[in-house]
Amino acid sequence: MASIPLLLQLLKRLSDEGVEFVVIGGVAAAIHGSPRATQDVDVCARLGEPNLSKILAALREIRPRLRMRPDKMPLPLDPERLRGLNNLYLDTDLGTIDFLSEVSGVGGFEEVSAHSAAIDVGGFHCRVLDLDALIAAKKAANRLKDRLALPELEAILRHFPKEPPRQ
Repeated sequence: MASIPLLLQLLKRLSDEGVEFVVIGGVAAAIHGSPRATQDVDVCARLGEPNLSKILAALREIRPRLRMRPDKMPLPLDPERLRGLNNLYLDTDLGTIDFLSEVSGVGGFEEVSAHSAAIDVGGFHCRVLDLDALIAAKKAANRLKDRLALPELEAILRHFPKEPPRQ
């Protein structure tokens, strides 16, 4: 399991390359104040050009591997070989990162981005899904871990109804 500092390093690499992405899932919940541990970072991103080339550049030096393949094949670094993918599930030297082109309960990248804010996450800014949309996504996913996280996220929303400050 990767630590939050390593997962933030993954996000910083994306940010430094100018990748268009929004943090979703457990790391977004942690940024909003959830104490629940997460093992990976999930982002919603455009998986077409030029964003895909920026993703590949950001990950190149940390040995990205296709984690859903039994052989953990290295990620092809030619964007043409990845054309048409909706999702990308990777293991890297810094941890696991999942790239999704849409989020259940919220929509595609445009809708997800519209429900996000740029937040300082430790010395750099990235977009993070807002709490209302994160709750909607957890409800739509309806996995056990999402159902367990909902009471915490709803309590955070009740006690801190304002979103983190936009930067």
